[in-house]
Amino acid sequence: MSWNVRESCGCWLKTFLSARIPSPFVTAFRFLPVRPKIEDQRPQTVKITFCVRGVLSPLLSNLVLDELDRELERRGHRYVRYADDCNIYVRSERAGQRVMESITQFITQKLKLKVNETKSAVARPQERKFLGFSFTNEPGVKRAIAPKAVDRFKRRVREITRRAKGVSMETTMEELAPYMRGWRTYFGFCETPEVLVHLTRWVRLRLRAALWRQWKTPRRRRAALIALGVSSQLASNTAGSGRGPWRIARSKALSAELSNAYFQSLGLPSLIDGC
Repeated sequence: MSWNVRESCGCWLKTFLSARIPSPFVTAFRFLPVRPKIEDQRPQTVKITFCVRGVLSPLLSNLVLDELDRELERRGHRYVRYADDCNIYVRSERAGQRVMESITQFITQKLKLKVNETKSAVARPQERKFLGFSFTNEPGVKRAIAPKAVDRFKRRVREITRRAKGVSMETTMEELAPYMRGWRTYFGFCETPEVLVHLTRWVRLRLRAALWRQWKTPRRRRAALIALGVSSQLASNTAGSGRGPWRIARSKALSAELSNAYFQSLGLPSLIDGC
C-alpha cells in the first residue's frame, strides 16, 4: 500500500495561513497518544498502533491519519492538519457539532484511534490556535501570533537574561540571538507587526536591566555609564537613583548609550526589519 506523505510543515503551513478562512466556525480535534498494542496469537500476528509523539510524530501521523485526510477530502471539507492536530472549517456552530460527531465516529470506529475530548471543541477560528498562530477578531481578518506563543517567548527570554547577571553580554547573546532568529523565521510572516515591534523593544529593555544588575554598585555603575559616553552629571544622577533595574532600563542614560545600534553591534537580531 502506498502512503501519501504530506509536504513539509514550513511551506504547507505558510500556504494555509496565507489563505483566507471565511468559515465562522472551526471543529478542532486532538488525538490522544496510543501505546503500541501487540496481539499474541498463533501463528504470530503483530498489530501495532503508532504513538504519535516524539521526533517522528509528524511522519507517523501522516501515515496513520492519511485515511482521515482522504475522508475529509471526499466529504468536501476545508481542513488543516499537522501531526495529531486537525482543524475543520465549517459555516455554522450547528454544522460544526454535526461534523464533530461524524468525524469522531469515523476516527474511533474506522481508524481505531482515541480523540482527546478535553482539547477538541467547536468554536470560532479566533478562539482557537494552531501551531502557535491564530486569527484576529477584526473585520479584516489577519494572521496573528497566539498569546500562548508570545508568553513562551517571554518566558524563554527571561530565563536567558536572568543568567546574564553572572556572565558577559557576549555569552548571553550567543544563546539569545539564535533563539530570536529562529522565532522570527517561524512567526515573522504574521500580519500583526506591532507585536514583533513590542517584543523587540521588550528584549532590549531586559538586556539593559541585566547590564544594570551586572554593574551592582553605584560606583561601578557611574564608571560604566561614563565609559559609554554619558555625561558625568547624568551618570552620577542615574547611578545614585533608588529605582529598580526595570525602571532604570527606561532612563535617558541607558536608552541613549545602550541604544539599538549598540545591541545590534553585539549581534542581537530584530524580530522585524527597521526596529
